[in-house]
Amino acid sequence: MPTVLITGSNRGIGLEFARQYGRDGWRVIATCRNPIGVGELATIDGDIQVHGLDVTDERQIASLAGDLEGEAIDLLINNAGRYGPVGGGYSDLDRGEWHRTLETNAMAPLAVSAAFLPHVSRSAGKKVVTLTSKMGSMGDNTSGGAYIYRSSKAALNAVMKSFANDVVGSGITVAVFHPGWVKTAMGGPNALISPEESVTGIRRVIDKLTPSDSGAFFNYDGTPVPW
Repeated sequence: MPTVLITGSNRGIGLEFARQYGRDGWRVIATCRNPIGVGELATIDGDIQVHGLDVTDERQIASLAGDLEGEAIDLLINNAGRYGPVGGGYSDLDRGEWHRTLETNAMAPLAVSAAFLPHVSRSAGKKVVTLTSKMGSMGDNTSGGAYIYRSSKAALNAVMKSFANDVVGSGITVAVFHPGWVKTAMGGPNALISPEESVTGIRRVIDKLTPSDSGAFFNYDGTPVPW
């Protein structure tokens, strides 16, 4: 039975990952900041283990990695993230919110990936996947604005590209995915696709990933996204 660890799994895309992998017979290590009263996550079928994890807390990351020491994780999904404040031009950005968004979206995924690298290394799957956004793509930015979110995802892309290069000899495949504009609390009701459609597409691509794909940036349907 393969094992997947998913951060931010109590709602939206993370919850859908947990639901689909649990349904398909995977052992799911589902993490969220507050494991008490997780709502729908507690009702999904399968081998689901829920752990508390604030991805911005290095002590919690180290503690969970220690609790799972010796276990193999075939797939690590860095899903937890935040949008930060909506609006704000280049002259009136909230620097505190900017820092918090960078910490959650760019710093935390690397910390989680580093802490669980031994677990991924001992698995058969050997894959690290991170949810990013086309809003972090320089090549796709034709509208400007959204400085805080865009910069956090651009930083994330740079971080995971470097991580892919640094683990290239280990057989681990590292990739980042734009999930599409998804109907979640972050994406809003006017988004174009459902969490089910997004996750189904991403999983299809994950299944086909090989080490030669490491360091790539994909759309949820598998098409490449420009950096």
